[in-house]
Amino acid sequence: MTPLIENRKARRDYAILDTLEAGIVLSGQEVKSLRAKRANISEAFVRVLSNEVFLVNAHIQPLLTVAHVEYEPTQSRKLLLKKKQIKDLEVALHTKGLTAVPLMIGLQKNYIKVLVGIGKGKKVYERKEELKKRDLKREESRELRGKR
Repeated sequence: MTPLIENRKARRDYAILDTLEAGIVLSGQEVKSLRAKRANISEAFVRVLSNEVFLVNAHIQPLLTVAHVEYEPTQSRKLLLKKKQIKDLEVALHTKGLTAVPLMIGLQKNYIKVLVGIGKGKKVYERKEELKKRDLKREESRELRGKR
């Protein structure tokens, strides 16, 4: 999948346990906006309502060139998944502490897909530990490069 929009906050704030790839129902203007990379999914989340999955609070900016069609930029958009995937997602979301967030919107064979991650929220101290580990690893690699 070729990424168009990525949610970098999701990998920082959540420990991703599983991922799903879903189609998304969009209008033509929204597709053009996404291809122009005029969207933001950092505040978005995924919700299951009556056996249907929705992407909530994703902001897709309207194109300035198309003035005659107006739409709500943060409207809920339906995600297309198989029944078994929806049921598995619903079970995962009812488990304590798990949530579903969009990780990326991308192109796959001219279809726009959403990569949905099922993850558990990280605590502040877990994020700090992760940063410390990353810094130590970076310093070790610098020392190895310097010794050559």
